[in-house]
Amino acid sequence: MKEFKKFISKGNVIELAVGLIMATYFGAIVKSFVDEIIMPPIGALLGRVDFADLKYVIQSAQPETKPGAGDSLSEITINYGAFINNIVTFLIVAFCIFMALKAINKMKEKLESELGMGSQPELEATAAPSQEEVLLTEIRDLLKQQSGK
Repeated sequence: MKEFKKFISKGNVIELAVGLIMATYFGAIVKSFVDEIIMPPIGALLGRVDFADLKYVIQSAQPETKPGAGDSLSEITINYGAFINNIVTFLIVAFCIFMALKAINKMKEKLESELGMGSQPELEATAAPSQEEVLLTEIRDLLKQQSGK
């Protein structure tokens, strides 16, 4: 139980949970934006089409033929209009995430330049080689000398 408490109280798990909750509600907002704001004008431009109603009917609804069997059979459809709405929603979410990451990276670069911090590859290039690297370099050079004789 202590191990579980330690795992749950770590910042990564809490940040992940907050991110997931925020993403869920952000997705709901974007879906509403697409369904209620974006798609109606596009549908109007295309001849008063409501994308949510676009479907291909495989089998029409049929009344039940047996007496006392209950309601009619529902129609079987492929709802490609809803699929189009989901694609537009995905593209908008992907674009928003792209723009947010782009802004974060710009702020990060600006902060690094203001603080005089270089990028990670520059730091690695200036670091002295480890003892293992020096030893391996010497062994390589000795083997080249021996093969050259």
